[in-house]
This record gives sequence, structure tokens and C-alpha cells, in this order.
Amino acid sequence: MSTTTPAHHAPAASTAQAGLDPRGPQFTAAVTAVVLLAVLVLPTTAATVLVAVQAALFGLGATRGVQHTPTAYVFRRFVRPRLSAPDELEDPRPPRFAQAVGLAFALTALVGFLAGAPVVGLVATGFALVAALLNALFRFCLGCELYLLLQRATHRTA
Repeated sequence: MSTTTPAHHAPAASTAQAGLDPRGPQFTAAVTAVVLLAVLVLPTTAATVLVAVQAALFGLGATRGVQHTPTAYVFRRFVRPRLSAPDELEDPRPPRFAQAVGLAFALTALVGFLAGAPVVGLVATGFALVAALLNALFRFCLGCELYLLLQRATHRTA
């Protein structure tokens, strides 16, 4: 059962072209969580390199869409064929926005590490890790929920 808001899901038949298998972003979040956990335990130099790589991946997901990332390719090629069809497909816009939020945290972490403020880097990484774990373990996407809140706030009707 998904804990995401129903508004960001649509029936599989009506969005077959544009919808995402919701397990794809969940898989990406699991990989991201492993990377971010490594950032927290590695020496600062290695952590800086790894958070830069993660920032690039978030940037790709934010600009092209989460479905165009290397982890999405791995999911489609190796994981998805072993799973049953999803019950519903997900609107790709909320996960794309979530990637932009992840990018902001990764860039904050990178700047912190590069500026000699490793505590800033570690705290920003920790926040991103919590968000990734929530998505990976419970399919609860904080960035997606923020996207939906912003949509509701900016599209009010009288």
C-alpha cells in the first residue's frame, strides 16, 4: 500500500506513456540512501567526491526526470522485469521536484565540505538521507509531498 497522496497517482491505463512505475523512484531512493550513508562514514575527501557524484545524479533527475537517471536504467533493465505490473503509475513531476530538493541538499553538503565546514556537509547529507530512507523503506516521498503542497497553495480557486 502506498503512503503517497492519491493525487499524484493515476490509473495505469490512462498514463501509460507518461507515468512511472512507483517502485522505480523507490529503488533510486534506496541506492541514494546507500550513497548518502557512505558520505556520512567516509573521510572528508572521499565524502566530498561522493556527494559531488550524488549532486550530479540529483541534477540529472531534476533536469531530465527521474526516469532518465542511471538508477532508473538499472531498475528498468534488471529489477522491473522480475516484478509484476504496478497497480498504478505515478505522475513523474513530483519525483522530479523531489530530485531538485535532493540537489539542493547535496549542493549544500558539497559547499560545506569544500568550504571546510564538514558539519554543514554532514547535516545536509543527513537530511537528504532521512528523506531517501523514508522513500526507500515506506514509499513516502517528502519532496513529492512538498510538490503537492506547493501545487495546492499556488492553484487556489475562489
